[in-house]
Amino acid sequence: MGSIDTPTISENGSTQSHATVEPVGDDQKPLASSNGAPEKMTPEPEATKKRRSSILPLEVGTRVMCRWRDGKFHPVKVIERRKMHFSEPNDYEYYVHYTEFNRRLDEWVKLQQLDLDSVETVVDVKVEDKVTSLKMTRHQKRKIDETLVDVGHEELDAASLREHEEFTKVKNISTIELGRYEIETWYFSPFPPEYNDSLKLYFCEFCLNFMKRKEQLQRHMRKCDLKHLPGDEIYRSGTLSMFEVDGKKNKVYGQNLCYLAKLFLDHKTLYYDVDLFLFYVLCECDDRGCHMVGYFSKEKHSEESYNLACILTLPPYQRKGYGKFLIAFSYELSKKEGKVGTPEKPLSDLGLLSYRGYWTRVLLDILKKHKGSISIKELSDMTAIKAEDILTTLQSLELIQYRKGQHVICADPKVLDRHLKAAGRGGLEVDVSKLIWTPYKEQS
Repeated sequence: MGSIDTPTISENGSTQSHATVEPVGDDQKPLASSNGAPEKMTPEPEATKKRRSSILPLEVGTRVMCRWRDGKFHPVKVIERRKMHFSEPNDYEYYVHYTEFNRRLDEWVKLQQLDLDSVETVVDVKVEDKVTSLKMTRHQKRKIDETLVDVGHEELDAASLREHEEFTKVKNISTIELGRYEIETWYFSPFPPEYNDSLKLYFCEFCLNFMKRKEQLQRHMRKCDLKHLPGDEIYRSGTLSMFEVDGKKNKVYGQNLCYLAKLFLDHKTLYYDVDLFLFYVLCECDDRGCHMVGYFSKEKHSEESYNLACILTLPPYQRKGYGKFLIAFSYELSKKEGKVGTPEKPLSDLGLLSYRGYWTRVLLDILKKHKGSISIKELSDMTAIKAEDILTTLQSLELIQYRKGQHVICADPKVLDRHLKAAGRGGLEVDVSKLIWTPYKEQS
């Protein structure tokens, strides 16, 4: 499958697409012929009119070809439809899922964008095959590595997945304004019912309160004296800061952060009880304040040694190394705690891709510099990476063999260099000397 370009987000707040498609409407002017005279429009055949009227409006579940932003037609499935105001009986807008691509590209389209000659009349109400929607080239996967890591939500069985996709099938919020950015959302998020009629929400980038109208945000900003989010600043290096936010002490902020994150994470579980979590929010700082880049969360007490529950880099800041930075930061906290850590399991396909990249870079960098033999236990103590994750990573790289009842690491320098090159750059480094942090302890 070929790659596709997703919209880019400009710094002045406008969302730009690489290609735009003008719908072909009935009111278009006739084309001019080579001699300058307007060509006569060919009347629509009666058979075509009859077929058109027989299939409209399209039923939910219908499969058809739809013209996308790249000007090409792609197969879609109709997820939902809605009647257009002040229109003809068969005038509907259709919410479609591009079956070749991830659900985040689902959108409302006009009838003119659909090729009615390609309509498949069999209505299929089954949930789309997740494998199909996650197919992507190696290059696309590398791009996703810096987008997000969705962890701990692949345990949904078929029935739960159907229920989830039915409940979240239509994106309820189209765009948000956060600081200087206007951002297209990707997925449904269960905001309170009073926001159901809002296609756009306005967030205060410091306290994350959200409003329906720009005027409300402007009034709020005149009263809100925050220049950074609530919580303790535990890291400052150059223009980057990391804040630790206790969900119990800052419950509203924690819940609003979850609402915001759900707009960009498909199978993230929304935790209303944020008391049990700590949120680590990365910010870029300037003279206007500290602006949220992304975050990860972790349980205060995890019996499974999870050092990360959920992680997200916001779209305007993706592909700048921040996702890798957040993963590395979670392990630096584990080192401070004197524990080994691992992300919440099971990992999604994309989550495993991102973590496998991090584990590969860290482990091979050590193996390349280390003289003599080294055990998996020693690697785990040095990196805070769980032994099982080290073992599976080295096995996937074919760098480990089982001899005489024990695992032996085979570290040929040329092989290590090849794997390191394939793993890509490590992103921004965490300057541990700038981390001032004490592990969480329950206050009595």
